[in-house]
Amino acid sequence: MDYQKQLKDSPFGFLILDKPSGLTSHDCINKIRKIIGIKKIGHAGTLDPAVTGVLPVAIGNATRLIPYLKGSKTYVGSIQLGQVTSTDDISGEIISSAKVPALTSIELDNILNNFRGHIQQIPPQVSSININGERAYER
Repeated sequence: MDYQKQLKDSPFGFLILDKPSGLTSHDCINKIRKIIGIKKIGHAGTLDPAVTGVLPVAIGNATRLIPYLKGSKTYVGSIQLGQVTSTDDISGEIISSAKVPALTSIELDNILNNFRGHIQQIPPQVSSININGERAYER
């Protein structure tokens, strides 16, 4: 089969997926593989299972372009103060609780300054970071 015919007959390109919560990025790829009927599919950045958001998916020969995609992840979320859980997120078992003191907006802003700018974050236990060849959320 010549190359032009192969390109014409094989789907390729990018799909911008709004990944739902509860699925791994790989789960999404497997679902797309079943729908489209091809194996050559990849994604440009793993999102934690609990996270929703944009997951760029390359289909067919477009997978070769993934290394050239530039960008970074930005998370937007909400927090609940005063609780510590077994998983470092809201899905875990509550280990301890503390009453949150009443804070003025200036006091709160001063505290939040510790979390602004470039910081070294410790990934939560349910993240998709790889530890000794295994995803943290699988451990």
